[in-house]
Amino acid sequence: MSKETKRIILQVGLFVLTFITTTLAGAEWMHNWLFLYVPDPLGWSAFVDGMQYSIPFLLILTAHEFGHYFTARYHKVRVSLPYYFPFWLGFIGSMSIGTFGAFIRIRERLRSVSETFDIGVAGPLAGFVVALGVLYYGFTHLPPKEHIFNIHPEYQLFGKDYENIVYSKDTFYLKSDLAKIAPKVAARYDKDTIYINQEGDLNIELGTTLLYDYMKRHWVPEKEKDRLPNDHEIMHYPILLAGFFALMFTALNLLPIGQLDGGHVVFGLFGQKNHSYISKGFYLIAILYSGLGVGFLGLVNPFIMNRPLSDLFLDVVLYIGIIYFLLQRVFMLPVTRIMFALGILVLQYGIIYLFPGTEGYNGWFLFILLLGRYLRVQHPPALIREPLTPTRQILGWLALIIFIVSFSLKPLIIS
Repeated sequence: MSKETKRIILQVGLFVLTFITTTLAGAEWMHNWLFLYVPDPLGWSAFVDGMQYSIPFLLILTAHEFGHYFTARYHKVRVSLPYYFPFWLGFIGSMSIGTFGAFIRIRERLRSVSETFDIGVAGPLAGFVVALGVLYYGFTHLPPKEHIFNIHPEYQLFGKDYENIVYSKDTFYLKSDLAKIAPKVAARYDKDTIYINQEGDLNIELGTTLLYDYMKRHWVPEKEKDRLPNDHEIMHYPILLAGFFALMFTALNLLPIGQLDGGHVVFGLFGQKNHSYISKGFYLIAILYSGLGVGFLGLVNPFIMNRPLSDLFLDVVLYIGIIYFLLQRVFMLPVTRIMFALGILVLQYGIIYLFPGTEGYNGWFLFILLLGRYLRVQHPPALIREPLTPTRQILGWLALIIFIVSFSLKPLIIS
């Protein structure tokens, strides 16, 4: 068996596995229940339901990757078919998106600025167009408001205006009342009085973006406005969920950092020198913002926390070490990395002190770690440095606008 055949088998296998994991994840979001939860696991019918999420989500992701692939082939650049990354956390009792995305391998150095730009911008534009179609369908084909009762039958106990009640604290209902309308769900509980939104309960809410807000206001037919799901419940609407996550994948790829798609766009529009400034600036801002959300490192608000100074000192030393590691691909000199690490820490403490309650988003911290470990913040020079054509410049600015309207500071809020 040739290497190429083995590679194709691997790629097809990863795609099939990713389809399975995204379908499992979609089923869990839809049914608000883990697939492997004992003694009442989800079954085959739930798996089929999960395809309402996995199919549109993988369609968008595949359009993105093949946008890169076909553009590379157009420029006669040797390139691989996409490698998909399955990622499912149901086996450890946690919700997940079902994938870490996908990538293609460019097997030779890109020769010109135009080649680099074209291949970089084609993926996000292709995926974005498909995402718009998916979201348009999702917002114009919303199920009746009562759809949520299939996932949360207990909401029926509070009437049609349940939204004004179930998201507040100290709300409760009786297991005996729930058993009358959903005996299978009631059997999951041991106590007869069941409280909602108590301290320690997990609360998941989707964030928003400029584009997503616009769609909610203008794409839902006026006579169906009452069908628009609450932000706490939108994860039970698989097509909207797939479209929202796809927007986030698009925005992440368009971050103007290093050799991400957005980095290629900035490299083409502004040149290598300006790309270096922009890329470093966004990378440092990302570290600053994500670090504000890393509460487990003692950065929530050390000025009012009742903690031993020795513990806080160890947290700070550890945190500075992490920032130092993240800056290895940004600054060559160790003393420069230490100075910037200390500067970021002082600035974070200053923001917390001057603006109490300010929080970043720790969900970005893992992404920044991956960027700092595997991706360069700099962009390699092109052998041919011709200016972009007017058409390419328009597409580049369009890509940057897509980044702005699709990005969310806090895409998935878990509290």
